[in-house]
Amino acid sequence: MKRVLSFLTLMGLFLLNVGAQNKLIADTTNTKLLWLGEKVTGQHNGTIKLQSGWLNLQDNKIVSGEFDINMASIQESENNEHLLGHLKSDDFFGVEKYPLAKLVITGSTPFDKGTGVVSGTLSIKDSTNPVEFKAAMQKKDDGTWFFANIIVDRTKYNIRYGSGSFFDNLGDKTIYDDFNLKVNLLVK
Repeated sequence: MKRVLSFLTLMGLFLLNVGAQNKLIADTTNTKLLWLGEKVTGQHNGTIKLQSGWLNLQDNKIVSGEFDINMASIQESENNEHLLGHLKSDDFFGVEKYPLAKLVITGSTPFDKGTGVVSGTLSIKDSTNPVEFKAAMQKKDDGTWFFANIIVDRTKYNIRYGSGSFFDNLGDKTIYDDFNLKVNLLVK
């Protein structure tokens, strides 16, 4: 009888762990967040640092996750100090008052063929909006990588400077509403 109870206990623990979530922590050193903003006369790009993050995987799906993005770390690839100061100002990200942006993942489709659709919310400044984007997952020796391009409409986050959607007669000073955030995320 003792063996039967021990066996049943072990089987129960095994079955509980089969569908268990796997919490993975972001490797903030190797994760890369690259931004691209475009305007009528050209574009600017640069980087932002991931401050912290984690996600839970279960049955080849992301079931939850949370990532803090250090907006004060924003850099511009040409080291244009005037532009960088403007991006950090209240006209754009207001990093003094809002030093962090947050991506909360609420779920995904299965990554059965290496790609899935991720959904959640993105908070920038004082606004939170739903987001959905395609992502690719690759398991490698150094951990699990996720790759995504997230298109963000900045005007939904009260970033309206130079937007043709809100201001007339901007001409070649118009800055497009959407910016692209390319994510190369490593979790372990």
